[in-house]
Amino acid sequence: MKKQSVAIIVAMAGNRIIGINNTLPWHIPADLQHFKKLTMGHHMIMGRKTFESIGKPLPGRTTVVMTRNHELRISGCIMAHKLEEAIAACADDDQLFIVGGAELYAQALPLADTLYITEIQQAVEGDAYFPVFNKNEWLEVSREKYNQETPQPLEYHFATYRRNAR
Repeated sequence: MKKQSVAIIVAMAGNRIIGINNTLPWHIPADLQHFKKLTMGHHMIMGRKTFESIGKPLPGRTTVVMTRNHELRISGCIMAHKLEEAIAACADDDQLFIVGGAELYAQALPLADTLYITEIQQAVEGDAYFPVFNKNEWLEVSREKYNQETPQPLEYHFATYRRNAR
């Protein structure tokens, strides 16, 4: 059986901000398309608050929601209470995605072999941060640079990192 890849996908500002009040602090239509293209057909693991910010299971993907609430059931989603349990629920997928939020990213970072980071080239205000990680443990394998004027002027890069051999 092929080894399962654990990828983190995140949009992050220059100051590591990933959210504010359980929403994104920016609107980048191309980033939403990038997210969809990468995750389509795969399992996505997300925290309950991230799921609530999206509001529904995304079509064409299997949604695994992590929650401490053992009574919580969400139609169309797989429920998990520990990261190992969530990953086990994705066993038939050779590529799974950790899609947030901050607490889940911190738990998953040691297990991840790929980081798909939309790097917003400015600092923004927010209350949720991507965890600090050692860039020396990662090799940048691709970078695409973009600018948008609307709905807000931003420069952003789609960067892909692979973990160096351990």
